[in-house]
Amino acid sequence: MFSSSVAAAPLTREPLHAPVAHLIRGGIVEGIHYGSVVVLGSDGQVRFQLGDVEAAFYPRSALKPVQAVAMVRAGLPLDGDLLSLTAASHSGEERHLAGARRILKLAGLTEDALRNVPDMPYDPDVRDAWMREGRLPSRLAQNCSGKHAAMLYTCVLNDWPLEGYLDPSHPLQQAIAEIVEDLTGQRIARVTVDGCGAPLFSVSLHGLARAAARITTAAPGTPEARVADAMREHAEMASGSGRDVAALMRAVPGLLAKDGFEGVQVAALPDGRAVAVKIADGASRARVPVAAAALAWAGVSPDLLTEFQGEALLGGGHEVGCVRPVRSLEPVAVSACA
Repeated sequence: MFSSSVAAAPLTREPLHAPVAHLIRGGIVEGIHYGSVVVLGSDGQVRFQLGDVEAAFYPRSALKPVQAVAMVRAGLPLDGDLLSLTAASHSGEERHLAGARRILKLAGLTEDALRNVPDMPYDPDVRDAWMREGRLPSRLAQNCSGKHAAMLYTCVLNDWPLEGYLDPSHPLQQAIAEIVEDLTGQRIARVTVDGCGAPLFSVSLHGLARAAARITTAAPGTPEARVADAMREHAEMASGSGRDVAALMRAVPGLLAKDGFEGVQVAALPDGRAVAVKIADGASRARVPVAAAALAWAGVSPDLLTEFQGEALLGGGHEVGCVRPVRSLEPVAVSACA
């Protein structure tokens, strides 16, 4: 189904994005979100594409499941909620902070070893509570702390130096880069720094979808299957209470889903059907309904996707429109917006 060979890196160019969603207010298209979408069939072939799915781009946190697979391949023994947290962009809830502390304790380390950027919790309600309590930004509260704790634990297990674990030349990051290329099926185009301070690898949207499909179709007990199982069984640990990506995994049986900053979404089913979305302007209000429409295109029942139609546009406190995927992306209507 998927070739074991690694293709050349995707081209670095200005992406040729296309309209993927309309902002409709009172029956008029008020605005347009541009982006790119790819849908893979269970055979790994492209079944639908819109925009530019082959240009190099940064998947941001949507690549975390791949990073988690790399760490498990390198000996990380975590499973369940802690492995889900390893692949998380968490909300900063107490269970997320407690989980990161547990990983650090297993490594014999403390929060002081983390080198991600100190931040407030990602969830607005949790962040507001922190501020009322006078709590300050911390590395543990930052949404990538689970990944960073797991990176340190992986270094301890392999006798790799803790110092400089975020350097692209570090053995840990070299191991992760190798698995990124393996699962996406293409060479990395560029390496930069993600918001948390970790290396960020550029692939194509098509490559990201292919990696997700390879993770969900892997044999039971493999590192890929362990990551997929952990994220699906502990969806809130990989995100947070009330997060759309957790709700999506609960709504669609067997679905693995991960979001990323700047409007990125990837999702894959156990049979290898997969979708990947990039919203050009980074808007989450378009990411969610476009991803739902792509999943409907992939064959997921629209009945399972009704809560992901997107946020309503209000006028005078009343609903007067919505964000609707372009018609070509909706073979079966998911949105009720006219």
